[in-house]
Amino acid sequence: MNTRDGDPDNTGPSIPHVPHPLHQPQGLRTMQAVRPMERHRMRMLLLDAVDEDRRDVDVLLTALQQAVAEVHGLGGMVHLPGGGMSGILYLVADSGLPESMTRPWLIIPARGTAPPSRAARNDTITWQPDLAPPDPVPGRDPASLWPAELPAGIGHLSVPIASSGWRRGALSVLFAPGTEPGAAELAFLNEVAAWMSGRLRSSGILNPSPTLLRALDNGPGPQEAGSPWDAEGGPAITYTWDLRTGELTSDLPVEEVLAGIDPEVMSGGIEAWAELIHPDDLPGAVAGFDTGIQLRGGFENEYRIRRQDGTYVWIEASARTITDEEGTPMKVIGTLRDSSETHAAAESVGRALQHMSDGFVSLDKDWRIGFLNQAAERLLGAAGDVAGTLLWNIPAVRAVPGLEERCRATVAEGRPGGFDVPGPDGTSWYHLRLVPVPEGLTLYITDTTERHLREAERAAAERAGAERAALVQRITRELAEAVTAQDVMTAVADGVMTPLGATGLIMVGVVGDRMTVLGSRGHSEHFTRLLNAQWTAGDTADPVGDALNTRAPLYISSPEEFLKRYPETEIVVRESGTQAWAILPLAVSGRGIGAAVICFGRPRVLDDDERTLLTALSGLIAQALERAGLYDEATTRARTLQRSLLPQALPKLPEVTAAARYQPAKQGADVGGDWYDVIPLSAARVAFVIGDVMGHGMAEAATMGALRTAVRTLSELELPPDEILGHLNDIVGELGTDAFATCLYGIYDPVTRRLSYASAGQPPPAVAHPDGTVTFLSMTPDPPLGVAAPPFETRETLLPAESLLALYSDGLVESKDRDVTTGMNRLAELLFESVNAMPTSPADASDLDALCAGLTSALLPDYGELVDDAALLLVRTHPLDAENVAEWPLPEDPVAAGQARELVRAQLTDWDLADEDLMMTTELLVSELVGNVVRHAVGPMRLRMLRSRALICEVSDASLTTPHIRHTSATDEGGRGLQLISALCQRWGTRHTRTGKAIWTEQPLPSAPV
Repeated sequence: MNTRDGDPDNTGPSIPHVPHPLHQPQGLRTMQAVRPMERHRMRMLLLDAVDEDRRDVDVLLTALQQAVAEVHGLGGMVHLPGGGMSGILYLVADSGLPESMTRPWLIIPARGTAPPSRAARNDTITWQPDLAPPDPVPGRDPASLWPAELPAGIGHLSVPIASSGWRRGALSVLFAPGTEPGAAELAFLNEVAAWMSGRLRSSGILNPSPTLLRALDNGPGPQEAGSPWDAEGGPAITYTWDLRTGELTSDLPVEEVLAGIDPEVMSGGIEAWAELIHPDDLPGAVAGFDTGIQLRGGFENEYRIRRQDGTYVWIEASARTITDEEGTPMKVIGTLRDSSETHAAAESVGRALQHMSDGFVSLDKDWRIGFLNQAAERLLGAAGDVAGTLLWNIPAVRAVPGLEERCRATVAEGRPGGFDVPGPDGTSWYHLRLVPVPEGLTLYITDTTERHLREAERAAAERAGAERAALVQRITRELAEAVTAQDVMTAVADGVMTPLGATGLIMVGVVGDRMTVLGSRGHSEHFTRLLNAQWTAGDTADPVGDALNTRAPLYISSPEEFLKRYPETEIVVRESGTQAWAILPLAVSGRGIGAAVICFGRPRVLDDDERTLLTALSGLIAQALERAGLYDEATTRARTLQRSLLPQALPKLPEVTAAARYQPAKQGADVGGDWYDVIPLSAARVAFVIGDVMGHGMAEAATMGALRTAVRTLSELELPPDEILGHLNDIVGELGTDAFATCLYGIYDPVTRRLSYASAGQPPPAVAHPDGTVTFLSMTPDPPLGVAAPPFETRETLLPAESLLALYSDGLVESKDRDVTTGMNRLAELLFESVNAMPTSPADASDLDALCAGLTSALLPDYGELVDDAALLLVRTHPLDAENVAEWPLPEDPVAAGQARELVRAQLTDWDLADEDLMMTTELLVSELVGNVVRHAVGPMRLRMLRSRALICEVSDASLTTPHIRHTSATDEGGRGLQLISALCQRWGTRHTRTGKAIWTEQPLPSAPV
């Protein structure tokens, strides 16, 4: 235990002032005991080089940073006594610590148990192995400010900063858990603390020169106690606070002037008085005392103190610091006065100002904001944020041109002035009235937006009259060019709303006996859905039905008029937020087809010229809407045709899982020619194709259908990809010189996991590998079909199991704002994110379908902005396991048929396909195939069996001769083998290979495919 000045240090370990190694607790690792003395000396030389005129805060911060860096600390703090309230240490510098950690340490008690308090009080180095909150001070609880997730075991070391008299502070360094400073580090920190003390002593802040003190006190030599100032404003208590002892005395009993205050509070010293100060006012009161004592001058403050009954009374406190011959503060003499009545009057005026509809701002003579009411807060910011701020430094005020010059001129001239300024949002207007007062300047801020809007409306109406003829001409041209109902809606909205000052437009059409919203602008989707259920054609109880019934426009100038004429439409008026309406019936050849409802955000009476304009426009709108309806019907039929030419559903195959998306261009564009397909082939192989007929229209859609049909037909012939593209090129070339199409055709073999593909102008497919990486297939695409010169190039690649291929048309990755390369890179990024987010490779088509939807949603713009069709085909490959494949060589001899039958029976038994009918049928098929090769072809001969979506048997040879079924007579001895094969199997065919041909058969399995 260490005792100094009768104050025992009764908490935690302490370290004598003479540096020596700390006791090393079990489990801690000691930092390097000896550090190069050259580094210590270098850091101290750096500190000695700090300019003498640097501020004390900068000096302390520089020294603290050097100390933390040298001992490898987490961060550090410096606490010093402020001289204001006895027994308080203040945080004056910190380094390397976040605000959440320094906030609890701003004010700590000098007699507390925290390391800085003990080090300063006992003049000894103090170590605490686990960082903890400091003790509370009146009005402040550091524990409530403590960071929630602070790591345990942070070490806290404090070194005393010595100075003259009883004033001492502390230098603190925090260490990482499990580390502890050694003797060299303690010696260096002691040296830094001594350097701090010397610099502070030489700066004159702790011990100012007598000359400076006399200048601050407005008089030479030592100061004598006396009346601090002339007291005004009611009875007051004169008190004396002895800074050496903390004793408080007063000339009168405190209760005679401050009714309800504890009479014994003065005997409790300055700490007892501090406990009575309202918690919200305590920081300001402490700061006032600190400033006055440090500067050895006068100071005053106003704060609340607690009565014995728990209520608070406002007091006005004024004081002056008294020093000795050397300028050391000895005591504070001041007065206390009850200011509750003044506060009550000020609060009454403040309440009135607070609730003024106009903004009110009070500026002092330094142009700083002293007060602002609620209306001004909405424009300038919360009072707590802007109070005391220079008016010109507020962002909303900075945007007002010439305000500072006007304010200074108004004060200089002593006459009020005013001017209009636009609001920061660009739509509102305010009138600023500047009134000079003895204390500074007051600003009155009046919202003149309504007046400016009315003036703008009048100006707009005048301009609209001059532009009306041009407006009709422009709208007529745009309506004539409108193709869809949405085009008509856009033309009317763009041409009518701005000139009339309208805020909304709704276009409705008659469908049967119902009214359907065709489009809207300026209204929410919720409101348009509400209208779909509200209005019925021919119903005169609503304004649209009434207008269509009378064929006359309706003009309603206010909500009251609307409800008076149509009382059942209250919900429409309430939800619309509209104040006036113009309802134009749309009729063609005496038949009502809809209505255009123009809405206004404020009560509005249209003049005769405006009504004449709208009446004339209603006929043009009706004709354009009728044409758009016919076009929409034709487009719908074309899109229906186009979708019917695409696969209605992709086949479900064990070798691949596939999903696709097709997105047509925006409404109003002709149908396109994008298509895709997945085609099962022999030997469990699968072909997939994607293509795009260039252009839009019915002809392109028909070409797309023809090409898709041709691809399926050519695939049945078992042709390789390059030959299929060659045939497609011939088909497109015969359509004319202006017909072009792109296409990519690929064949996946699940036995070898090889993908062979050829492309004609199509972008390369993306491949997402099982490890999450995404690449694009390498290829130099040939020109589009119709201009290409065969032969096409066929490429092959080996796909890892469970690879994901993405085949797409250029409309998916290219747009008006994005080139193809950028779009492909974005597709690769999305595939990478999506595939890595999947827990396993999805074998369910619904998972791929969701991925398809996500990719198209991310890559394509909104439907109304899509200018080209887009197609996406996702294919996940599933290789055929080796256990489902069997292959044998056969001799070129008639005995091969018997050998083949034995091999077939044994393999079917291994595959648990021991159904006797299946065995007999398979043996017969294989025997016929082998016999056909022995008789009509040449070797070498091989037999292969696959167990996949069906039981597949293949017999291959080196001959290129393709067998054909032929009709036989009753006397023919041969020619019936292929007829027998066709009758016994589900499918059969011939496929050319690199070494000859293969004849294959498919039989349904008795159970689900493996």
